[in-house]
Amino acid sequence: MIAMSGGVDSSVAALLMKEAGHDCLGVMLHLYDNEDAGLPPARTCCSLGDAEDARAVAYRLGMPFYVFNFTGEFREQVIGRFVDDYEHGRTPNPCIECNRRLKFGKLLRRAAELECDALATGHYARIEREDGRYLLKKAFDSTKDQSYVLYMLTQEQLAHLCFPLGALRKAETRRIAARAGFANARKRDSQDICFVPDGDYARAVERHAGKPCPPGDFVDGEGRVLGRHAGVVHYTVGQHRGLGLSLPTRSCVCAILPESNTVVLGSERDLYADSLTAGEFHWISGEVPVAPLRVKAKIRYRQPEQPALVTPLGRYAVRVTFDEPQRAVTPGQAVVLYDGDTVLGGGIIR
Repeated sequence: MIAMSGGVDSSVAALLMKEAGHDCLGVMLHLYDNEDAGLPPARTCCSLGDAEDARAVAYRLGMPFYVFNFTGEFREQVIGRFVDDYEHGRTPNPCIECNRRLKFGKLLRRAAELECDALATGHYARIEREDGRYLLKKAFDSTKDQSYVLYMLTQEQLAHLCFPLGALRKAETRRIAARAGFANARKRDSQDICFVPDGDYARAVERHAGKPCPPGDFVDGEGRVLGRHAGVVHYTVGQHRGLGLSLPTRSCVCAILPESNTVVLGSERDLYADSLTAGEFHWISGEVPVAPLRVKAKIRYRQPEQPALVTPLGRYAVRVTFDEPQRAVTPGQAVVLYDGDTVLGGGIIR
């Protein structure tokens, strides 16, 4: 089974699997409706054009093609969690939840039900087998590496996954697509969260919650009121633009406290922390280290890895202590640990 989005990456993944001699079928996930993305009901859903692009590639490769309707699950398990996180002062990464619950959860189970041996996707990452275990590794193209959003994969899932693009650079992927005559060879990559096409996260949260987020107070580290904020969903840790305040020095969001409906402001130096704790932690090997480990850690998708010491706190939590303080450690984001090119695991920052 090839998970196809209509983009160039999944199209080339399908081509490479076919060229390797596999019997393939293409599938696309219908994840949201116009209303979920804040689009007028009369407008053609933006994902329909992507579906036609995916269908055209499947037809060109002689593959059956199906669209699976996962809108209900996506609304509940991805959009619902996104809204809940923002309302509770966290800044989530919904792509991670979509991977966890739908693409490598429900879709992988659907592949097994259809008697497919494996699910292939257009992710830039690699899977290797060593000493009886599967390893998740970074892609060769560091500018496109997506291992950060795949840390939740289990040994059982890795045994049935293929990432054909892991050894390619994006320019090579586009050249392969052009040589194959794919109409989407130069199609732009998607940059925004799919159900927030205008990038206005706060408006999306309020739309799905069905109510506006109440305004409250900006306060300093000692609780003194500095002004009024527009609602906690409008802010994230580290933000300094769009505060709507006139203060003598530049201020940044240092904490969001939904229980008191306050947003704490401070200086740039207040944003730095030398450690964090993370829950819902998943070790890809399935085994929890018995002692602290030296690792490299990422606290956001585009951040370079930082040297750190990780200490397990039971099976599902860790403390990460950095060699150098890190800016804007943000609750709700993922911390992902690496040993060289190998992903050790990851969890959600508390």
